[in-house]
Amino acid sequence: LYFPASTLHTGLCLTRLGINGTHFTFGGQRVFLSGVNKAWESYAYDFGQQQYQYRRQAYQKFFQETAQAGGNSVRIWIHMEGETSPQFDSSGHVIGTDANGTLINDLRTMIQDAKQQNILVFLCLWNAAVKQSFHKRLDGLIKDTNKLQSYINNALVPMVQALKNETALGGWDIINEPAGEMMSDVQSSDPCQDTTFLKNSGAGWAGSLYKAVEFQRFYNFLFVNWQADAIKRSDPAALVTVGTWSGRPVLEKFGWKNIYKDICLVKAGNKPNHDFSELGLDKPVVIGEFRESDGGGMTINQLYDHAYFKGYTGAWGWSQMDGNMQNLMQGMTHVRNYNDSSKGGVVKITL
Repeated sequence: LYFPASTLHTGLCLTRLGINGTHFTFGGQRVFLSGVNKAWESYAYDFGQQQYQYRRQAYQKFFQETAQAGGNSVRIWIHMEGETSPQFDSSGHVIGTDANGTLINDLRTMIQDAKQQNILVFLCLWNAAVKQSFHKRLDGLIKDTNKLQSYINNALVPMVQALKNETALGGWDIINEPAGEMMSDVQSSDPCQDTTFLKNSGAGWAGSLYKAVEFQRFYNFLFVNWQADAIKRSDPAALVTVGTWSGRPVLEKFGWKNIYKDICLVKAGNKPNHDFSELGLDKPVVIGEFRESDGGGMTINQLYDHAYFKGYTGAWGWSQMDGNMQNLMQGMTHVRNYNDSSKGGVVKITL
């Protein structure tokens, strides 16, 4: 899982995670995001509707373990497919953050718990890797722009505006592995919508439900889509990213194709491209999901080393919630004192 990240403006009053070319920066230093995925304690039932109070102790323990191992960042999932947040009406439009109105406070408390351990939090909003019983809610947002706008107006923008001063908020991850539900063999004269190069690649494993253009409108890497546009308007200093299951849909190499480059996203999303002159084609990339058992014979230490020394800007092992935490703590401990500005950069940060 890879995370190309958008350009970030440094806030005037806050020290926040930023970007300089292809590197992350924090407090004026090049920084390497060494960390782990939680990604949830109870899938889709951690935040909103006063649920964090029942998960808080587990999250605090997780943050403490990550910090003890020398990690500086984590990835945590929020809506998934809309099981308990945001709040939907009977027509599938979003009318609030959650039924009890506690989602923002839950997230703020969780982020502040992470800050106590000098941990940056990346909030993953949606999941397309597994189709759940509540998928009709996410489906409506992807297919119906009126429903998507209702989410932006009534949930996303309020969250961003309320949390933008939290220094431990590392960034917003729009959706996890959208290729899980993408049609992988669609022919089109428009190269932005042709996905024949994904045939037999594994894409569509959670159901071939959407054409590329639908996901292009729903999310993107260059913050020209609707959600990223709304985040950047509400908080110009926010970092916006997305998780892709491989490099196939984002690289113009090896016979692959970047169907999320700016020209494709402008066509699909029809949103203005803010601060385009600051972007460029290259961005920081975090290896967002990996584990020793699927590491091609590499140890967990070697996997974290590979990310640090081979040009990536972060490594988040998978995952705490499936019993792999001790192994991941070993990897984070291995790199905790790294501080080579010509390679990955500093690992230890103070929030």
